[in-house]
Amino acid sequence: MRVHNFSAGPATLPLEVLEQLRDELPDWHNLGMSVMEISHRSRDFIEVAAEAEADLRSLLDVPSDYRVLFLQGGATGLWAGIPMNLTAPQAAVDYVVTGHWSAKAVREARSFCSDVHVAADARDGGYTHVPAQDQWQLRPDAAYVHYCPNETIGGVEFPFIPDTGGVPLVADFSSSILSRPLDVRRFGVIYASTQKNIGPAGLCLVIVHESLLGRARSATPAIWNWQTMAGSDSMANTPPTLAWYVSGLVFKWLHRQGGLAAMGQRNEHKARTLYAAIDASGFYSNRVQSDCRSWINVPFFLTDPALDAQFLSQARAAGLANLKGHAAVGGMRASLYNPLEQAGVHALVDFMREFERRHG
Repeated sequence: MRVHNFSAGPATLPLEVLEQLRDELPDWHNLGMSVMEISHRSRDFIEVAAEAEADLRSLLDVPSDYRVLFLQGGATGLWAGIPMNLTAPQAAVDYVVTGHWSAKAVREARSFCSDVHVAADARDGGYTHVPAQDQWQLRPDAAYVHYCPNETIGGVEFPFIPDTGGVPLVADFSSSILSRPLDVRRFGVIYASTQKNIGPAGLCLVIVHESLLGRARSATPAIWNWQTMAGSDSMANTPPTLAWYVSGLVFKWLHRQGGLAAMGQRNEHKARTLYAAIDASGFYSNRVQSDCRSWINVPFFLTDPALDAQFLSQARAAGLANLKGHAAVGGMRASLYNPLEQAGVHALVDFMREFERRHG
């Protein structure tokens, strides 16, 4: 029996996609073999890759002067790949830190750039808010400004797209991409690991404006050189073909759901339902400033942490899986990615109320 899976990643996938994959895996398109077994340079897989890109472009309304890359190494690899592709070692770069992942991106960037400037840092507030942009110290000569629109661990989400005054804006959308419409034109680079809101682990999407290609350092490995990968349709090496294929199936599923506008309405409703239950209770709490709460990753805490283990074990027995918070913050965390149905949120809320009735 399928459970309601609240994992932060690898995360839940649409049941329709899983069932299609199950049915066609041994014999894909009557070829007598799996999609995992065909050459990435075959006409069949090249069509798969082209269709996935076209569907993604349609979902996000990606302009023609942006290139879409399907890379390996995940978002962690891109923390190095971004300065390697956009800067010389002495270049100035600005970072905004609002949680665990943007802080790690800064540490990685310092291995490649001598002038890494933290333009704003929400650490003093316990990473529970987004600093107002008029408090940021951005530099007009920076090669780029980097931020993480949604911090998966702390559940902090930007309520605005930063204005960087012409400096390329680079954004780690790993956990919130495709959760609602997005104006790609506001960004120089968008990147996102696939294992949260797109598909299986193994890929990282990069959407980059063409003007930012061709700047890579000479020592940049070919598989992380965006111009090289753009020139080879992301196939300078053998890509993780199954992850690419399943991601393409998810893009088609999103189209069938009504696209990102419909998905945004669903996701906002799921988040409001869960936050309302937390806020109405004296037994649970969320520590994030209300206007910066994530629609996607909702951390919450019991007033008595000694009950955490019971909460998790009983939730799992009730078919509510992967609710344990990240080790960096503790507590609970419910990730409400696109495939998670509203029924899953209602089941969680019902369980929370019953647990509070028995233990509150």
